[in-house]
Amino acid sequence: MLSTRFTQTFGVEHPIVQGGMMWVGRAELVAAVANSGALGFITALTQPTPEALVKEIARCRDLTDKPFGVNLTILPSITPPPYAEYREAIVESGIRIVETAGSNPVDHLPYLKDAGVKVIHKCTSVRHALKAEQVGVDAVSIDGFECAGHPGEDDVPGLVLIPAATAQVRVPVIASGGIADARGLVAALALGADGVNMGTRFMCTQESPVADEVKRQIVENTERDTTLIFRTLHNTARVATNAISREVVEIESRDGTGFDDIRDLVAGARGRKVFEDGDLDAGIWTAGQCQGLIGDVPTVAELVDRIVAEAEELVRGRLATIVGGDR
Repeated sequence: MLSTRFTQTFGVEHPIVQGGMMWVGRAELVAAVANSGALGFITALTQPTPEALVKEIARCRDLTDKPFGVNLTILPSITPPPYAEYREAIVESGIRIVETAGSNPVDHLPYLKDAGVKVIHKCTSVRHALKAEQVGVDAVSIDGFECAGHPGEDDVPGLVLIPAATAQVRVPVIASGGIADARGLVAALALGADGVNMGTRFMCTQESPVADEVKRQIVENTERDTTLIFRTLHNTARVATNAISREVVEIESRDGTGFDDIRDLVAGARGRKVFEDGDLDAGIWTAGQCQGLIGDVPTVAELVDRIVAEAEELVRGRLATIVGGDR
């Protein structure tokens, strides 16, 4: 048993998190994660309306009686979704753990805290983690440069970012980015983290609601098969390398180009088509560098059991042998 401040604070068995993923964080995956003893998050904005989110939460409860949470990603937009209504749906559904991401969650915290909700905020820098702690979150998830999605603009990898954060942040810290197995979990704990967050690894499981073609591609890919897009827009995103991501980078390399020049290529509906139809070049889709560590498509239970068992063996076996060896 790996017991940390994270497992104790959030009432889960294992220090492993499946964070929110657009089009992926649905009830069947989240329930499987919860049933394995880890903590899973439904992605609120995957659901088209707050009412649909209420139904998705209920569907998850039909599949598990263990704790799970909801991710609410807050991003600036010309026509933002009704965040307050999604937040109300989360609270009224009795959810007690929320993962926030994107913008500062300060405007949402009073409502969540008054409802007894614990909040984990995703950050990509130490300064943002400290600010999140200051405004009152219960834990932070720190994303290293290896992660899928948006790694921030500082380009600091986890081996540096995690201990830099844990040296200053007092609330539990979840390490994210580049983690896919027991070695990553043990390394994160050694760096001071209280648990790990895995996205790409959980996306490549049997219960993950993405097309089998996507899962097979992740298994085939190496750590070199990701592309950084939106660099020129100062909104860097790590996605799987495909025809679309290569085209986006090529367009960005031209002088005077802006978001309007790539808007149609990176539309969310196209990325959804990849996950639902298995057309790998239909749009951009997120994947982290850890895909180079992924070699199979297990059930969630098999994955979590394997990671925990191998982590315990690493701590009790190889590492203990190194410490206790001849000098």
